[in-house]
Amino acid sequence: MKARVTVTLKTGVLDPQGPVASAERLILLNATAIMLVVVVPVIIMTLAFAWWYRASNKRATYSPEWAYSGHLELVVWSIPTMVVILLAGVMWTSSHLLDPARRLPSDADPIRIEVVSLDWKWLFIYRDLQIASINELVVPSETPIEFMLTSATVMNSFFVPQLGSQIYTMPGMTTFLTLMADRPGDYAGLSAQFSGDGFSDMRFVVHAVPAADFQSWLERTRGAGTALDAATYAQLARTGTSTQAQTYGGVDPMLFEHIVKTTAQPLGAAHQED
Repeated sequence: MKARVTVTLKTGVLDPQGPVASAERLILLNATAIMLVVVVPVIIMTLAFAWWYRASNKRATYSPEWAYSGHLELVVWSIPTMVVILLAGVMWTSSHLLDPARRLPSDADPIRIEVVSLDWKWLFIYRDLQIASINELVVPSETPIEFMLTSATVMNSFFVPQLGSQIYTMPGMTTFLTLMADRPGDYAGLSAQFSGDGFSDMRFVVHAVPAADFQSWLERTRGAGTALDAATYAQLARTGTSTQAQTYGGVDPMLFEHIVKTTAQPLGAAHQED
């Protein structure tokens, strides 16, 4: 089962479709509002001072000997200081609440998906469900998706703007991210890290579907397509191979660990090679 993935990213972080993206938009709006507390008065005062101290205004007081005012310095420094403290507090607490590995509250059991960035495509492994896919992700809506991510080549970045946080994939390492779609829909995903000539093709679609439709998709996928084993993966991992969407009806349960282990470089190995 193959189909060409064509994604037009029409919406992004300001159109959240999940709890993580909604919380991140709130942080963005709060941070903008806090900073405008300084920016707007400064713009107004700049225009007001320019108007009041214009050459034709004889009422404006000219004080060439003026050099310092303790009260003015207090105002000039206290307002930005309070803004920075408030902004830091908002960012600190919010960022900890949005820890990528933090579990999302939900009545539904989470689904674990292993993600591997390749040159230049995305491999998604549903280990517990014994299937895999390329450049296409089908998930049930209103269900937490727990991603385990790595890279089989260079560092990359996994990002679904409407669902939330981007996170890096690195060879020999595993990163974690939990996302959830609030409602059914198709959400564009992409690589946010330049990784070579085919970087622009590293786009995928997240199809969030009702639970019943997800089960139907599982049954169809298991009954069609080849299995993803070591030999199939070796062919898939070749640089420049097809980036078309594809599904696999079976998968080696230890494939993800094998990829992480084989791409890990022992400490000091790089210096030894030099």
